[in-house]
This record gives sequence, C-alpha cells and structure tokens, in this order.
Amino acid sequence: MARYLMRRITGMLVVVLLVLTIAFIIVRVAPGDPAALMLGPEATAQDAAELRQRLGLDRPILVQYATFMADAVRGDLGRSLYFNQPVTRVLAARAEPTVILALMSLFFSMLIAIPIGIYAAYRRGSAFDQTVISAAMLAASVPSFLTGLIAQRWLATEYGWFPVSGYGGPESSFFERVRFLILPSLVLGIVNSALILRFTRASMLDVLGEDYIRTARSKGMEERRVVLRHALRNAGIPIITVIGLTFALLVSGAVVTERVFNIPGLGNLVVNAVLRRDYPVIQGTLIVVAVLYVAINLITDLLYLLVDKRVRY
Repeated sequence: MARYLMRRITGMLVVVLLVLTIAFIIVRVAPGDPAALMLGPEATAQDAAELRQRLGLDRPILVQYATFMADAVRGDLGRSLYFNQPVTRVLAARAEPTVILALMSLFFSMLIAIPIGIYAAYRRGSAFDQTVISAAMLAASVPSFLTGLIAQRWLATEYGWFPVSGYGGPESSFFERVRFLILPSLVLGIVNSALILRFTRASMLDVLGEDYIRTARSKGMEERRVVLRHALRNAGIPIITVIGLTFALLVSGAVVTERVFNIPGLGNLVVNAVLRRDYPVIQGTLIVVAVLYVAINLITDLLYLLVDKRVRY
C-alpha cells in the first residue's frame, strides 16, 4: 500500500509538472506580444512594456520558467489583470458555488442512477429496463443548457418553486445560497445520471450472472441481500470509477450551466477571463482543475480497497 501511494503521488507530481509547463507555454506561444494581447488594442506601447516588465516577460525564457515554477510551488499563481488581486484569492472567492454545485449534482446523479440501474439490471429485458435505457440515452443526448432553460421556464418562472438564477446577495446565509443551486444541480444531476446509470446496469448484469450469485440463491438467501450485499459490492469498482470521473467533470465542466443560471463560479470566471484576456486567471484555473483531477483519481483508486478487499495494490 505504501509503495503504491508513493508511485501514485510521484505520478501526480509528474502530471502537475506537465500541466504547469503547458500553462507556462500557453502565454508565451500566443501569436503576437502576450502583454499587448492581455491589455487589448487600446493599450499603448509604453503600457505593454510596463506589463512585460511587471510579469517578467522581458527576462530570458529559462529564468521566466524557473520563476514561474518556484512561484507555483509556493501557491503564487500570479496576479489577475482585471481584479488586480492574487489569482489564488480570485479563485477561492469563486470556488464555493462551483464545489457545492458539483457535490449537489453528484448527489442527485447517484440518487437517480444507482437505484434505477440496479433495478433495471435485476429486471433485465423487461419493459422497465428498455424504458430506462431509452431515457438514459435521451438524457445524455440533450444539451445541459437546453435542459436548464426548460427548467427555468417551468419550474422557476411558471411555478416559482426555485429561484430563476443567481447565488443570493452578500448578506444571504449559506442555506439561502444553497437554495439557488438546487435547480441547476437537478439539471446537471439528470444529465450526468445517464452515464452512471448505464455503468451501474452493465456492472450489475456482469455480476448477477456469476456462479456465486446462483449459489447464494440456491442456499435460500434473501433476494435483497443477494442483490445489494453480494452483487452490488462486487460491481462497485466500475461504479466508483465513473462516479469519480463524473465529479471531476462536474467541477471543471459546469461552465454552460453556470452561465445559464448566472452562478458566479469558476466556469463563469473562466469565460469572463477569456473575454477580458486575463491570462493569469486562465493559467491559474487550468492548474487548479488539473490538481483536482489527479487528486480525485487518487481518492477513487483508494476507495477500491474499501469496496473490494480482494484489491491489492
């Protein structure tokens, strides 16, 4: 276990190093003067020269790279050109709605997908099973922005069950802000439940046909115990894998939903940073999302051992 952790942590460090290098190169390979691109067409030559000096772009490339890596290791991801604040502070201010939205969406996805996937596998070939497969394909094929707009039109505007958009005011409590995220979480949960449902069903189908399941049934074991304790436990590894990947995608890929519901999260921040040419914020977001990806993958691998004791690292 210790050797496995050392290998995984080493691999994580290599991936993060590559991501830092790519983030460093992105600004330098942009066509034209990076400083002029950041400032826009209204900037003067003197403004561009001052920004190049402030960002260290006038130094040799190896010196820039070493400085960038050393700052990143210390947690210094630069300074936002638009907000005139450290990038880490800007990201931290926008991380809360995105993380809560991802967690709530994952909860709704699992709540929808896992029970239905288990029952669809148990009733394989039935009308319920065929309906579930068709509904999952439909949910996966409909864009999240269309689902969000429909939900806004009926559930928020027509019936008034949820707030239409936003994240509450500065004086709003935590639970009031969470209320604003229920509808977008449901939208993302429905869209992302399709993949988890199909993996759950496929994994359960593989396990339910095994010899030890037939043996347990032949011994007179209760059917619910056979399905939930023996079959589901042994089908857990593929399900955990897809749940981990779904959570990583939700953290980094909720851009469209945040725009539709006007949520001030990381997705909205990145879109605005691209429009404002705020390259330090774009770099910082890329690095943070990459670190989250590798961390979630490591946690997912460690969960395998809790689900299946036969796994040995």
